Amino acid sequence: MEKQLKKFTELIGFRYFLIVVLILTGALQFALMYGNVKGVTYDFKPLQLAPETVRSTKTIEDTYKTQQERDKAANAVEPVYQFSADVAKQRAAIVTSLFDYVLEVKTDVESSKEPIPIADQVTKLRKKFESIDSEQMPIIFTDSQLEGLLVQSEADLKRTSAQLSKSVQEYLQKSIRSENVFAGQNDFETKIRGQRGYPDKIFNTVVLIGRMSIIENETINEEQTKIRKEQAKESVEPTRILQGQIIVQEGQIIDNEAFRQLELLGMVSNKASMKPIAGLIILILLEMTFMFVLFERWDTHVDKKHNALLVTVIVYSLSILLMKIVSLVSGGFDVTVAFLFPTALATMLVRLLVDERAAALITVMTAASAGVIFQEGYSSVMQMEITLYIIFGGFASLFFLDSMEKRSHILHAVGVIGLVNISFIAFYLLMTQSTYGLSELMYYFIAAMISALLSGALTMGLLPFFESAFSVLSSLRLIELSNPNHPLLKKLLMEAPGTYHHSVMVANLAEAACEEIGADGLLARVGCYYHDIGKTKRPAFFIENQMSGINPHDSLPPEKSAEIIIAHTTDGAEMLKRYKMPQEIIDIALQHHGSSLLKFFYFKAKEEGKCLDDTKYRYPGPKPQTKEAAIISVADSVEAAVRSMKEPNAEKIQKLVRAIIDDRVQDNQFDECDISIKELKCIERVLCETMNGIFHSRIEYPKADK
Repeated sequence: MEKQLKKFTELIGFRYFLIVVLILTGALQFALMYGNVKGVTYDFKPLQLAPETVRSTKTIEDTYKTQQERDKAANAVEPVYQFSADVAKQRAAIVTSLFDYVLEVKTDVESSKEPIPIADQVTKLRKKFESIDSEQMPIIFTDSQLEGLLVQSEADLKRTSAQLSKSVQEYLQKSIRSENVFAGQNDFETKIRGQRGYPDKIFNTVVLIGRMSIIENETINEEQTKIRKEQAKESVEPTRILQGQIIVQEGQIIDNEAFRQLELLGMVSNKASMKPIAGLIILILLEMTFMFVLFERWDTHVDKKHNALLVTVIVYSLSILLMKIVSLVSGGFDVTVAFLFPTALATMLVRLLVDERAAALITVMTAASAGVIFQEGYSSVMQMEITLYIIFGGFASLFFLDSMEKRSHILHAVGVIGLVNISFIAFYLLMTQSTYGLSELMYYFIAAMISALLSGALTMGLLPFFESAFSVLSSLRLIELSNPNHPLLKKLLMEAPGTYHHSVMVANLAEAACEEIGADGLLARVGCYYHDIGKTKRPAFFIENQMSGINPHDSLPPEKSAEIIIAHTTDGAEMLKRYKMPQEIIDIALQHHGSSLLKFFYFKAKEEGKCLDDTKYRYPGPKPQTKEAAIISVADSVEAAVRSMKEPNAEKIQKLVRAIIDDRVQDNQFDECDISIKELKCIERVLCETMNGIFHSRIEYPKADK
């Protein structure tokens, strides 16, 4: 199955394979979560009897009722009035202007050399009155009224003007609103009629002018009124239909109000809302987009990305499925069963099998999905306490633990996750401000520990399955392979002890060099343990195992010796495959000599005068494909060369290490891996320091006296 998937990946390219996998993952997630967002619907109609009691499946704002209450509150607000003191002055000025126009016409008549008929005087006065805005003084004077004004003496007109304008100004000092204008005019007329000093012939005209002078001087302040209405609206709390609230009782008639609420909740078949489904699609698209970016930009070998992608989506899908199962059984309990969910399961699996970045992303994605799946109570979108519970539990395994290279580290993780879970549940219980019984408190704290224990137990239980199914080499698997009791290592120790010691020494060198440049030191160490396992097929043909001093190569032609030595890489790879070892270990066994030349036997054959084809004296390769394989190839040669050196010192070791690295570079052995010259310099320095520590000079102790 895995090989078929790899062929499919190679056929369409990793990017398209990634898109296909994410589409399938998103579709599966949608199928599992659809039931949590689509809601419950009924085939009801207005004015029919309800066949069952219907309760609200969620908490939602009743916008219609809320708007009604807000409009009611706004209508109850009294208008804000604003008194204008300038109105009194303006109205008094208009009264004065009327009488001034009369006096002006009289002055013109008196200054005229010829007598002006009264009719012309009236016409002239009417034109002057037209200059006053009709809205300010809506009076249409009759000719007789104007004649009455014109025949009055100048003294009477001035006295009347002063008295009337003063009365108008005084009367308008009190508030008069639009609805009280008519009453005010009547009241002012009564006041005028009670005064003396107005000429009898123009008294009715004075009353008319006085009445029309009284207008509203306290008007509504539209802006302030609007502000108060808005404040009143905002002060009204939204009307909500709460989750669990009874909408209609069984046997009751579904009236228009109940049917409207059912429609609002999307619980009527023909009114089911598509918004939650669209929201779920957006959430899934967002999550899949982040996963696409993560794996598309991951700079590693395509086979590793292929396996990491499949592991990540399967772990995520299993988490969604587990959440769905928990949510289905949680309805019959009064406590939050979701707190039993293993918060760090997905995080730890992805961290061990992929890397920390993918684990952090899966933690957030799992938490967001859990918030939707476990949504209940008064939450309208997500169950945030469950979302945060999983985020804190998941990140506890990332932030508080430096490594998970041993089974004991997972047990340590369980303790840390349990403490974090308990702390979060304590926060949750305190924030709800509810009173809990002893049994409920015990349940919640036990649930926190069960969640942590399940995280660790399921991680250890599922880890071997993923390692085997997807050929994923985790830290825990590497630790297991480094156990000296492994059959292959025991075989190496018993049959080729010199090679075993050589492998351990190379492992120390390679691990130190890998850690210096940021490569996988643990992989390099374990790879070194097995890199020469092929020598167990003919151990006596390798110098480190020739304890008796007899070298079988002395009696063999150089081409046969070269064939035996070169075969240890392929022999080792075949042996490792039979033991179902990880591909990374097999690759190291094949690549640790690359296609380098077996110089000793090549030059021996050359000395014998044979026509040489150097391909027969080169390892079959392939050349090192990874930094770890490149470092092991150098460390392997360095350890063997320094061990054979007489009286090694720091200077000799440095020259030897540099010569070996330069030879590998000139022979193009590092062309197929991404190791840099700068990193080779670091490797050279670390190998020299390590070898100097091994072959340091020792004090020569004096011989004891006989």
